[in-house]
Amino acid sequence: MTERQLIDACLNHDRRAQHLLYERYCKAMYTTAYRITGDFGLAGEALQDAFLLVFRHLANFEGKSTLGAWIKTIVVRTAVRKSERRPQVFDLLDQRDDPGQLDWGQSPIDAEYLEQAILALPEGYRRVFVLAEVEGYSHREIAELLGIAEGTSKSQLWSAKKKLQGMLQGIF
Repeated sequence: MTERQLIDACLNHDRRAQHLLYERYCKAMYTTAYRITGDFGLAGEALQDAFLLVFRHLANFEGKSTLGAWIKTIVVRTAVRKSERRPQVFDLLDQRDDPGQLDWGQSPIDAEYLEQAILALPEGYRRVFVLAEVEGYSHREIAELLGIAEGTSKSQLWSAKKKLQGMLQGIF
């Protein structure tokens, strides 16, 4: 079934098509939600809420991007909103270090260890890092999504990289 056929069937309330659309995108979208929220349960809630929005607003999909990109935008925004409602705990970095280019080295990093390190970042750092480095959003887009200044996005990304660099130095 093509993307257009799937959308049309979903708009006609075809339950099998709705299930197929969900199955086609749920794993990748859950991963995105989890990386933003850092919590399995919250990611599941965000995914569920996002897909409710997808089905409610599917008629508004204009086809200017792929369906997957449109769904991902909804998932990202929903996960950000969900994670903002959680109590926040801030982990402040030592700000005495001089900013500059971070040296990530040339050694391979175990993907699971890297994922754990990213999830261990403070929430603000993690959200900006995932949106910028994993999802490819610009600082302007991140600022709009998170309701922060563009400079704050840049600062949070720099701090996230610095913190990750410190966490990962022990494995090289």
